[in-house]
This record gives sequence, C-alpha cells and structure tokens, in this order.
Amino acid sequence: MSDRTTNRLIKEIESLPVDERIRVADSVLKTLNPVDQEIEDQWIEVAENRLLDLKSGKTSPIPGDDVFERIQKRFSE
Repeated sequence: MSDRTTNRLIKEIESLPVDERIRVADSVLKTLNPVDQEIEDQWIEVAENRLLDLKSGKTSPIPGDDVFERIQKRFSE
C-alpha cells in the first residue's frame, strides 16, 4: 500500500464517529496481537465466577475510590 493510500485511509478513519474509530482500532490491534482463544475463555470463566460470587454474597464489591486510594498509598511509599 502506498503512503498516499495509507494517508487517505487514515484521514477517512479520523472522520468516522468515535464508536466506529474504536471498532477500527480494535480490529487493527487484533491483527497485531491476536487473541489466544484458550486464554480468552479462561478470563471469561474467571469473570463469570466473580460475578456469581458477587451475586451470591460470597464476596462484596470494593468502591472504586477505595481501590484508587489503596493503590496511591501502596505506590507512594
């Protein structure tokens, strides 16, 4: 692909709405770093188990502000 074609493509993408640019970026990134389906499936299982734990009351959520405060304290020492 020539530089001119690439530049034209970039300009066209830049003119798209944000949600479409996100789709394009996601698609391009996947070609650079393909998803390992086995790992993806494992992460989905982890997320589903965590959601079940929350819904059942086995665990409780931590407010985002508390999480960021803990991170700040941990890394500012």
